[in-house]
Amino acid sequence: MFSFNMFDHPIPRVFQNRFSTQYRCFSVSMLAGPNDRSDVEKGGKIIMPPSALDQLSRLNITYPMLFKLTNKNSDRMTHCGVLEFVADEGICYLPHWMMQNLLLEEGGLVQVESVNLQVATYSKFQPQSPDFLDITNPKAVLENALRNFACLTTGDVIAINYNEKIYELRVMETKPDKAVSIIECDMNVDFDAPLGYKEPERPVQHEESIEGEADHSGYGGEVGFRAFSGSGNRLDGKKKGVEPSPSPIKPGDIKRGIPNYEFKLGKITFIRNSRPLVKKVEEDEAGGRFVAFSGEGQSLRKKGRKP
Repeated sequence: MFSFNMFDHPIPRVFQNRFSTQYRCFSVSMLAGPNDRSDVEKGGKIIMPPSALDQLSRLNITYPMLFKLTNKNSDRMTHCGVLEFVADEGICYLPHWMMQNLLLEEGGLVQVESVNLQVATYSKFQPQSPDFLDITNPKAVLENALRNFACLTTGDVIAINYNEKIYELRVMETKPDKAVSIIECDMNVDFDAPLGYKEPERPVQHEESIEGEADHSGYGGEVGFRAFSGSGNRLDGKKKGVEPSPSPIKPGDIKRGIPNYEFKLGKITFIRNSRPLVKKVEEDEAGGRFVAFSGEGQSLRKKGRKP
């Protein structure tokens, strides 16, 4: 008996579970079809040809499908997800902001590789314009926009569309790795100061230190509002012969309260002028004592004497 084995060594399986191919990339606006695909521009996913789906289904890859895009000419890379497999063979369609990050032109070559990324726990963004501060709730807007993204890469400038305006944000930091997956994750988001933002200058307030007891003697000398101290005008334009001479105000006539220097935040103090009650003069015991049925009656019919 003879045994014959054609393969003395097993086939290497290094690339068996890895998808790697090269495509010519175009922006979504070049995608042919009657339907508007502006939704691709609002996220971080690409459109690949059906042959890619056939190859990926034969490989033992993990889901969700995440890919690493590399421009070998400029040595730039980013990460993305896949939206559909409806592109022409040998072509993939990318969002415009992703092509700008990769420094790719229409029809440029891009290397697409399948990768596994860790789930994100933290990310920090820097708006590229101070206009982002005009948004009432930026975290809620960003959370809604990131639903169309599959992953984030440190250093990328992503674009989100809100209220018919495009805002660009740079990914400053991601944890636990420089490239993370944001699908079904609990991620803390933080913002850095927008690019070109200047804090408004606040006027410096000089606080005067009060040493010892405050001197209230100067309150009486200050002149305040004087009622009816102006001059009048006539409708016919004539001037009065005598100008009013306001009487001088004596310092004793001005009353001004003294501030409460013992004021504490959260405490309200009510100050009332307590005046003693006026004691009534006691009447005589005889006159002030109540006597029942001591009044006089009145009659409605007047009684008169008969003639």
